[in-house]
Amino acid sequence: MASPLPVSPLAPARFPDLPAIKGVELAVAASGTSYKGRDDLMLMRFAEASQMAGVFTRSATAAAPVDWTRAQLAKGHGRAVLVNAGNANAFTGQQGIATVQHTTARLADQLGMAAADILTASTGVIGEPLDAAGLAACFGQLKNTLGQASWQAAANAIRTTDTFAKGASASCQIAGQPVTISGIAKGSGMIAPDMATMLGFIATDAVLDQPVLQACLTAATRQSFNAITVDSDTSTSDMVLLGATRQAGHPPITSPDDPALAGFQAALLEVMQDLACQIVRDGEGASKFITIDITGATSEASAYKIGLAIGNSPLVKTAIAGEDANWGRIVMAVGKAGEPADRDRLKISIGGIVIAAEGQRVADYDEAPIAAHMKGTSIHIAVDLGLGAGAARIWSCDLTHGYISINADYRS
Repeated sequence: MASPLPVSPLAPARFPDLPAIKGVELAVAASGTSYKGRDDLMLMRFAEASQMAGVFTRSATAAAPVDWTRAQLAKGHGRAVLVNAGNANAFTGQQGIATVQHTTARLADQLGMAAADILTASTGVIGEPLDAAGLAACFGQLKNTLGQASWQAAANAIRTTDTFAKGASASCQIAGQPVTISGIAKGSGMIAPDMATMLGFIATDAVLDQPVLQACLTAATRQSFNAITVDSDTSTSDMVLLGATRQAGHPPITSPDDPALAGFQAALLEVMQDLACQIVRDGEGASKFITIDITGATSEASAYKIGLAIGNSPLVKTAIAGEDANWGRIVMAVGKAGEPADRDRLKISIGGIVIAAEGQRVADYDEAPIAAHMKGTSIHIAVDLGLGAGAARIWSCDLTHGYISINADYRS
């Protein structure tokens, strides 16, 4: 692996204060299987009676840990999550499957639970066999130190090309009782939504039945992890897991339509959007954070696709990297999206200033304030298609030479 990268200029000032979740214990270890001198293993154990939900990559070449974890959740299992960084255990054939089976069985023996209750996630290089024995050698340490690791230590242990640890938390009330949500994520490159994109692990003490938990996670994913893009590439290893320990003091929520759930849904979306935006801010080589708002589309789905066409366009992203107010590239991206658009109804704004409308540049167009906006680190693009009520927000970043350098050297 290449040497550590400098911290992204878009990174938060510090890792946030994440409160502990009743019924969740964390541990980290350094296996040495992919990195030297740093933690690369994370274990998260949930109390008995906890419920788990997950969303997974739709990649046709999904990694062995994705297949395993998706299958166990479908059967109602899930009490612990084991994550390794540096090796994705993807495209490793039967050996990859055997590695997952071996590690879950060994860890299950240590923790006194069924192997099916160990959910796994791996991130890193594709196609390299994962050293199962090297991971298993750390399981005793992980068990003995459960509850001693902080959220920040856990977030650091799952990093690959990430330049900073990512965490977020929010609180709410259900039936008048306090509820807490805390989570971590990793991701920097190979980021393009198709479920989720990256790894995320979120915990709450809410008393939610599993179908309710799954419904909340699925709904929030569309407006968070599925609304980001760094480079248009979808990983083989993406997953987000949400665990509920059911130790808050409110009555159980058994339906996703329960009005008492509204505050929780809003808080969960806040956490997931925060984590998703941190991933974009850590985009490989990124120097600009881009928010793209699409309105007036024929549907939400159409707005979403148009937003991604803009956010994924190398020409748009390089123009922003070069602080060039070349709004014609936005016009191009809208037109190529394959979604309904009318040139003469289109309105484009950058930094809150209308540039083009009714099929042409506005009569009093002055590039000076646009150029000033482009020099900042947060860029806002708004497109109104004038066709309907469909709307979506997408987050992206610019494309710099740093992206090429990081990925050219990735396995060096």
